[in-house]
Amino acid sequence: MSGNMKKDISIQCLLVWLVVGGLLCWGGMAAVGWTADRGPASPKSPAAKASADPGKQAPPNAAEVSPQAGQEDLELLEQKAFQAAVQRVAPSVVMIETVGGLERVGPVLFGTGPTTGLIVDPQGYIVSSAFNFVNKPSSILVRLPDGTRKAAKLVANDTNRMLSLLKIEVDRRLPTPEPAPRSQMRVGQWAIAVGRAFGEEHPNITVGIISALNRIWGKAIQTDAAVSPNNYGGPLIDIHGRVLGVLVPLSPQGTSEIAGVEWYDSGIGFAIPLEDILQALPRLKEGKDLKPGLLGIQFKNPAVHLAEAEIGSCRPNSPAAKAGLKAGDKIIQVNERTINRAAELKEEISRRYAGDKLRLVALRGQQRIECEVELAAEIAPYVRPFLGILPMRSQPDQHPSGVVVRYVYPDSPAAKAGLQPGDLMVRFAGQELKDASGLRQLVADREPNHTVELLFRRNGQEKKAEIRLAAVPEVIPAGPLPPARLAGKPETVPEGLKLGTVELKVPEMPHEVWAYVPQSYDPAVSYGVVFWLHGRAAVDPKELIQRWKPFCDAYDLIFVAPKAVHGNPPQWQPGEIELLKKLLENLRAGYHVDANRVVVIGDGAGAALACLAGFRHREGIRAVAALCPEPVMLPAPENDPAYPLWLYIARSEKDQRAAQVDAFVGRLRAAKYPVVVKNLGEKVRELTAEEMAELLRWIDTLDQI
Repeated sequence: MSGNMKKDISIQCLLVWLVVGGLLCWGGMAAVGWTADRGPASPKSPAAKASADPGKQAPPNAAEVSPQAGQEDLELLEQKAFQAAVQRVAPSVVMIETVGGLERVGPVLFGTGPTTGLIVDPQGYIVSSAFNFVNKPSSILVRLPDGTRKAAKLVANDTNRMLSLLKIEVDRRLPTPEPAPRSQMRVGQWAIAVGRAFGEEHPNITVGIISALNRIWGKAIQTDAAVSPNNYGGPLIDIHGRVLGVLVPLSPQGTSEIAGVEWYDSGIGFAIPLEDILQALPRLKEGKDLKPGLLGIQFKNPAVHLAEAEIGSCRPNSPAAKAGLKAGDKIIQVNERTINRAAELKEEISRRYAGDKLRLVALRGQQRIECEVELAAEIAPYVRPFLGILPMRSQPDQHPSGVVVRYVYPDSPAAKAGLQPGDLMVRFAGQELKDASGLRQLVADREPNHTVELLFRRNGQEKKAEIRLAAVPEVIPAGPLPPARLAGKPETVPEGLKLGTVELKVPEMPHEVWAYVPQSYDPAVSYGVVFWLHGRAAVDPKELIQRWKPFCDAYDLIFVAPKAVHGNPPQWQPGEIELLKKLLENLRAGYHVDANRVVVIGDGAGAALACLAGFRHREGIRAVAALCPEPVMLPAPENDPAYPLWLYIARSEKDQRAAQVDAFVGRLRAAKYPVVVKNLGEKVRELTAEEMAELLRWIDTLDQI
């Protein structure tokens, strides 16, 4: 950009500052209104400087300027400053047109309009949002600001930051923008989103501020400027015309190329800092796709912003496992950065690419462990190993530790090793067993086909067995199953604890929620929780409770039936996951809840929220049952060793949605989730009494090992 342009924009910015300072001296009202309209001013913004400097003098004629005239002058200068900033970057902003490709990707229907790109190298390299090419167009055309059209080829993708690099052939050097240094970015400063979707003559712009830095685990700038497909791939610039970043749709939870599109034009937009893009540019030019770097650990505590970076589990054959890290290790340093919280480690990993190497320091008890890891592009999906037993849920008084076998699955590793109901398992792989939770973790840390030694007692005699673990089967045992607990004297129910049919309230939510707690509730017994999410035709919760009463009494279950409140008729919305989380928290505060048997059943249209709750609230929900579900378009998240998730799907062959349901099952199985599929025949219908008994047995076996 020419020196004259820089000079012009600097003069215009100075005029804005002077007018603001004059208005502050006149009374401060106009300046306060200006910053309030645009959000909180940063410490280095013009308004903040003026208000913080009592010695700053107003222009000589400021007292003669009326408030209305001063505001009009300010708005005019403001607009001129915006225009000058956009003019500075405009020669580097191009229009991108695509031809052909898929009409729909997942739930997103793609249009045929142009999108935006930013020139990042004089030799014809252009960066844009990967979203613009996720529909796999057959050809890509780039229209330069002077109207010249060029065919472009897709060189490489950055799937960590959702960017694509294009290349056009040029006979002259193209203009490139100036990046804004990350060190100078401040929350509250002006941010202008620029696109070129409506013609090559003038860019389209929206104005806002930087509302947050280091979002999406350190990868993005957040802005409240309107961000949409009209400017995806375009630059987010500052008031000086320097590029803060490139606009892309992103989501803190999702990692697909369409994640974050749901926030279209919502006041939440993201941009990848241009400094980071230029750093990765040499690798992208080589035609190598850049993928997120994976370490292969799960944190022990899901509250990553509060908890230490303690490893809950290590994926087999992951970079972490190969470096010798184990469950229980606390990572305290990455390269030169001290790690105090799990979120800081997650940020350090998320910002990097597969192939990047990191130096880690961890504590194992008091022992300091140092290692180097090379982040992986992919890790084989976790396959949950299977011993083949159901444990008793109560412990005999004469055996305060160990795991008593309730049931042995036929043809399982435990059955082949000769285990029988009533056996007391006391040692697994050389480690003493305290309870079923400890055994479950020891099994989860291994892989199918791994052989371990088991020590157990039968009739007072110790026995040893070599057990070769298998993968979890997708079967429901034939009934009836043996009792899950020993009969004993019930404990006293705390005074005021509600039993029977009770209404549950979440103060900040308007939902009507009814529940049933068995009248025979015993605080010494752990109870499973079943949430029922109705379909498009809501069922009276009290009627549902009458159906479930005998099941709850027989299987030690608490049944919960909330009603949706949005729409007519009411339908479930994704945000209502919070209702389920709060209800579960409240139940745990008052009742003895079995963490292994928390199930969300979604009937018809309720299945989508049931699955979303299972995927998003892994630490709380252990199973999802979808009964004749409407299409669930969700991708399957990674299978988590620390938080098992079991799925039951009842489908009908001639349901018009059967193909989409089967595709969802395929995605789940590809991610190695155990999925029981119940075929209901040709028609969509409710479960029979026999099928309902089978579903209850499935719930009863969710604590399997």
